[in-house]
Amino acid sequence: MSDNTKFDREFLRSALSLAAKSEVDHFLYISDTPIPPEDLRGKPARKKLVYAVTLDKLAQEHQHKKFRALVIPAYDYSRTERVKVALVSALSQGAFKEGDLVLCMTGKVGRAPDTLMQMRIGGSLDDRLAIEGVKLGEEFNSQVVDALIQLALQIGQEGFEGHPIGTIITIGDHTAVLEKSRQLTINPFQGLSESERNVLDPKIRDAIKNFSVLDGAFVIREDGVVLSAGRYLSANDDTVKIPLGLGARHAAAAGITSTTHCIALVVSQTSGAVRLLKGGNIVLELHQTARRN
Repeated sequence: MSDNTKFDREFLRSALSLAAKSEVDHFLYISDTPIPPEDLRGKPARKKLVYAVTLDKLAQEHQHKKFRALVIPAYDYSRTERVKVALVSALSQGAFKEGDLVLCMTGKVGRAPDTLMQMRIGGSLDDRLAIEGVKLGEEFNSQVVDALIQLALQIGQEGFEGHPIGTIITIGDHTAVLEKSRQLTINPFQGLSESERNVLDPKIRDAIKNFSVLDGAFVIREDGVVLSAGRYLSANDDTVKIPLGLGARHAAAAGITSTTHCIALVVSQTSGAVRLLKGGNIVLELHQTARRN
């Protein structure tokens, strides 16, 4: 066993010892490499463990062994961004609650975890993100929001046929959003039944990825039904200020979320970053280290 491997194992065991402390409510382990069974056997940390993996098959294997597990995208995020994505998924699934202390262990994709963070749910992850921001209200379906965040990350990472693209996805308060927008192109979802255009269906998420090349925004109901694509958002609010460097797409999303009760996901065509806006403000930012060519 190499010195690096020995150190990685000792680092993991130290993290498990910390996770066993009574102050820690959950141990979020963000890696596709499982923890060796002998390191968990009889340890208090076993009951606190939540795996975050990049493959459905791995999640199912962990769940078969009575572990909690969730799936996150496999893209090459920074360590902080991987923690953000995993926390958003865990919160949307109700794995954590307000006030919980979560010990998060992560690293680069494909490598042994090398970073440990502690997070208090309801506290700040960094100056731009408060986990409070993803608690969007009872009118929003958390599964729908989580699925759309994951979809936005895919659009930002993959683009369309190798070309970077950006888009806006509004969720909720659809009547007001439709009143404050107009159709730019033929609506590709028109004529489909509601059961055939819900974003919880992987085929519809694939369709949204393909239609992201269209100008305009997607309008999606709180329950995940896609109402329209290719909408021009005409709502303006002069009191809303977006950070320097963000363009018309973010301004449109800020305006519509400020003047209605919807939320909006914006994929930046320039960087592939995904931002979630509510009430005219950015409440979540997810940046990717590299886009897929």
